[in-house]
Amino acid sequence: MPIAPKRMPFFGHIAELRRRLVIVAAVLVTAAVGLYFLADPIFNWLVAPVSDALGDRPIIALRAFDPMMVRFKVALWAAIVLTSPVIIWQTLSFFLPALKPKEQKWFVGTFVAAVALFLIGVGFCYWLILPASFAWLVDQSGSIMEFQAQATDLITVIAYFLIGFGVAFETPVVVFYLTYFGVISYAKLRKNWRVVWVVIVIVASMITPDWSPVSMGALSAAMVVLYEGSMLLVRVLLAKKIAEQRAADAESDSQDEDDDES
Repeated sequence: MPIAPKRMPFFGHIAELRRRLVIVAAVLVTAAVGLYFLADPIFNWLVAPVSDALGDRPIIALRAFDPMMVRFKVALWAAIVLTSPVIIWQTLSFFLPALKPKEQKWFVGTFVAAVALFLIGVGFCYWLILPASFAWLVDQSGSIMEFQAQATDLITVIAYFLIGFGVAFETPVVVFYLTYFGVISYAKLRKNWRVVWVVIVIVASMITPDWSPVSMGALSAAMVVLYEGSMLLVRVLLAKKIAEQRAADAESDSQDEDDDES
């Protein structure tokens, strides 16, 4: 794995970022071109979870370019999921030179965890969220309108669901490194858990393409569970750092009290 030198000028970092973006783009485009010719089975697989909600409604294309655009979207979204390990690897590799040697030992574990969490999030959404969420969305048509499944819109919404849940499931990685690098201490996260839960609900409402209670509620619950699980993991793996942070906070509070008294 090529690693950029630790000390680089600003434009050196820009060049390094551009190099990794080119790699990601090349892999993504290559995968999308190949998957374009497999669009039919991928499309059928993507819409399978929502087939019960659609019932006997046909999936239609309204414009002449729609069939081609649907195939392109199917190939592109499938390529993003398929090449997610490459995307994650290149993203982590860009930040790797900034880490100390003892911190770089977390790289492989972080990579494996990030890929696994992304794929678990996609699978969780595909098998559990899409069927219930689409059933709720279709039911909202009631008796005042007739729902027609447009292919372009259908694939876009399904892809947003899958990618959104995949990204949201990266919560443990984010929490771990926020604590590890001291951006925010474990004690503050633990003390302000109510605030964190509210933020999670807000983020969930922003990530999900709809505001249905099914998808937003399920994503919020999943992110809360992941957050609490990551806090437990942080407490176990970073026990020494947490103790140091608490000692530093106690010393800072004591110093503030002394300054106030003087």
